[in-house]
Amino acid sequence: MIALLQNYDNYTWLAPYGYAIVFFGFLFYLFRVFENFYANRFNKPLIRNAFIYKKLSDVQIAILNQEFSFYNELNSKHQRQFEHRVALFISKKEFIGRENLQVTERMKVLVSAIGCMISFGRKNYKFSLIDFILIYPEEFYSKINDDYHKGEFNPKSRALVLSWKDFEFGYQITNDNMNLGIHEYMHAMHLESKQASDSDSDRFSRQFQKILQQLTKQEVKDKLIKTKYFRDYAFTNQYEFMAVITEYFFESPEEFKTLFPVLYNHTKKILNFNYAGY
Repeated sequence: MIALLQNYDNYTWLAPYGYAIVFFGFLFYLFRVFENFYANRFNKPLIRNAFIYKKLSDVQIAILNQEFSFYNELNSKHQRQFEHRVALFISKKEFIGRENLQVTERMKVLVSAIGCMISFGRKNYKFSLIDFILIYPEEFYSKINDDYHKGEFNPKSRALVLSWKDFEFGYQITNDNMNLGIHEYMHAMHLESKQASDSDSDRFSRQFQKILQQLTKQEVKDKLIKTKYFRDYAFTNQYEFMAVITEYFFESPEEFKTLFPVLYNHTKKILNFNYAGY
């Protein structure tokens, strides 16, 4: 630094650029302020996709076309955005097969697509708490509680762990309100909302508190008991409730909206989900 100051005359050409840097930095700051205001005011991000540069291979796109109905219901613009997100997700995560399971391209695409589907309305879609995706052939033994699991999100290991048998069963049957991938990704999203400070996480926290407030109302409690719409596992704790109702949000949205319109609306705001008929 001293040497730089001593030779300042040699760097005077930088001065105009310095002013430009300060100017554009100020503009960026103003944009961020407005972006946060917009997100808080309208419960959705101002811009979801700033850049689209990642592409899937023809084989990967064929997998989405043939097996992922959500992708086929998007318009061409949103399909390009979805492809970019899936491609970036695959490139940023390490997929590891367990118990001699060979991880295929199909597995990578479908597991990534579920995560990108539930985060598609968000600006933040990268699931930053997940570095590894471990895939077992079927149920696996977990040291977390010394029991067999179909799936889990392990924040300590930064890993999403899935039974392929149960993941595949969950996404292929689209009307039973049970989807392992959606469930475990929501756990990761939920924890991220408690740790991050971006507008998506802030919106998640606000809307989730409103969901919890709904659950304190007697008329809602009575209706939950009477309809038995959500499976019993939803009432294990507040985190399981959020994961379970997200499965219902995607697999039986019309019934969910009819029976519990307020809970549905808060879930929709959490995800900023306005695609494929929702």
